[in-house]
Amino acid sequence: MKYFSPLFVFIAGWALLFFTNTFASIGLLNGLLQLLLFSLVVCLPTWRTGRMSYVDIGWPWGLTLIGVITWIYGANYGEGNSIRIAIVSIAYIFAGCRMGFGALKMWKLGYLKTEFPRYEYQKGRWQRDGKTNTRLAMQVEAILQGLANASFLAMPAFVIAANPEASISIFEIVGIIVWLGAFVMENVADMQKLAFLRDMKAQGQKNKVCNVGLWKYSRHPNYFAEWMVWNGLVIAAIPSWMALYQQESIIIWGLLAAGILMASRMMYTTLVFYTGAVPAEFYSVQKRPEYKDYQQTTNIFFPGPNKN
Repeated sequence: MKYFSPLFVFIAGWALLFFTNTFASIGLLNGLLQLLLFSLVVCLPTWRTGRMSYVDIGWPWGLTLIGVITWIYGANYGEGNSIRIAIVSIAYIFAGCRMGFGALKMWKLGYLKTEFPRYEYQKGRWQRDGKTNTRLAMQVEAILQGLANASFLAMPAFVIAANPEASISIFEIVGIIVWLGAFVMENVADMQKLAFLRDMKAQGQKNKVCNVGLWKYSRHPNYFAEWMVWNGLVIAAIPSWMALYQQESIIIWGLLAAGILMASRMMYTTLVFYTGAVPAEFYSVQKRPEYKDYQQTTNIFFPGPNKN
């Protein structure tokens, strides 16, 4: 049971969609396709190689799949506003393809022939929790990622696409602005990190701490920006969720709100503790002598002024 208990909350989130009047069909379709995608792209390669890094291919293409399903299904079977459907679908497709093509490039270059450090950290965590069957734990983890795409991470898209209102709410405007700003921030942070690494390589310096640009204000500005991308979607979903009040029972309506908020909570936990900042820093402290000083002066996640 200890291997499978992490799945329960995501199974419940997926099941919630089946009990709605609005999302049962699209929820079932998306969930089955997500599980098929993860079975082929993540579960099978992980089983054969003993490496979980294939999650980095499956997860972003799963986001792209959410966008495609939302667009096609919404345009042909839903009653939502076509512009709203297109915008939220493009947001998912664009974000998923950006990370997905990057993951395929890493695969082509051979980076997936070794396990990513964050997944090695996860294996150590399983051992500490008494999960000695690593092969089973990896499969459960892969399925969990697929269920996340089938449940909470899909809810903002489905809810927004179901709204038939032609007028645009202030929440949607704010949500779009937050999404765009965070998306730009994430790309800028990544480019600053790459430029720093190129400069250090040109100077013949190794294992230096990137503390330039956005990295002066957060030790993980890219992770923070990714979290804010999801917060933008949550904000934009508020008026569409409110419009569902007349279509769903009060209990289902309330649970959908919790599910949408869960997308933000889940991404925060993942990006800080699960496979994000904490695992990354575990290895950075060992690899980079100056990293402890960096930890003392710079916030781990939320950008802020230097502590000195």
